[in-house]
Amino acid sequence: MPERPGDITQLLISWAAGDEGSLDRLSPLVYEELRRIARNQMRRERRGHTLQTTGLVHEAFLRLVDPKLVSFRDRLHFFGAAASAMRRVLVDHARARQTSKRGGGAIRLNLDEEVGAADRHAEILEIDQCLTRLAALDARQSRIVELRFFGGLSIEETAEVEGISPMTVKREWAVARAWLFREMKQRAE
Repeated sequence: MPERPGDITQLLISWAAGDEGSLDRLSPLVYEELRRIARNQMRRERRGHTLQTTGLVHEAFLRLVDPKLVSFRDRLHFFGAAASAMRRVLVDHARARQTSKRGGGAIRLNLDEEVGAADRHAEILEIDQCLTRLAALDARQSRIVELRFFGGLSIEETAEVEGISPMTVKREWAVARAWLFREMKQRAE
C-alpha cells in the first residue's frame, strides 16, 4: 500500500482519470489527516455540538469524491480543497442551526481560541460572509484564513499548501484577521 506523499498524488491522478479502485486505496491514506484537520476545527466548537469530527470528515469527503466535479493536482491541493469543504459543511451546519440573531452589538472575533456556544453559529456565518468579501480583495489572505480557521492547519502546513513561506503566512494571517475584525465591527454598528 502506498505511503509516501507522491503516492497520494498518483492515486489522486489515477482517480481523476477514472480508476475507481484508486479511491478505495486513497481513502485510508488521507483519512487520518482529514480527521486531524477536523479535530482542530471541532476544538473551537461548543461542547455538545451536533456535528462531530467524524461527521465533519465524512461530509467534507463526500463533497470531494466526485472526480467529474473536482480534480486534484496533488495531495496539497486535495487537503486545501478538504479545508474548503469543511468550511462549507460548517457554514451550512451553522445556517441550519441558527435560530436567533446575535445580540447586544458586541463584536466577537476570536480566530485562535474557543468561542462561546451561543455566538458560534452567527460568528461562522459572519466570518463566511466577510471571507467572501475578502476573497474579492485578496484571494490569498482569504484562503489563508480558510485554511487556518476552517481547516485547522498550522502556519507551516498553510505555507506548504499555498506554496509560500511561513513568514508570509504569519504576515498575511495578521493582516487578514485585522481586516476581518474591522469588517465585523462595521457590520455590527
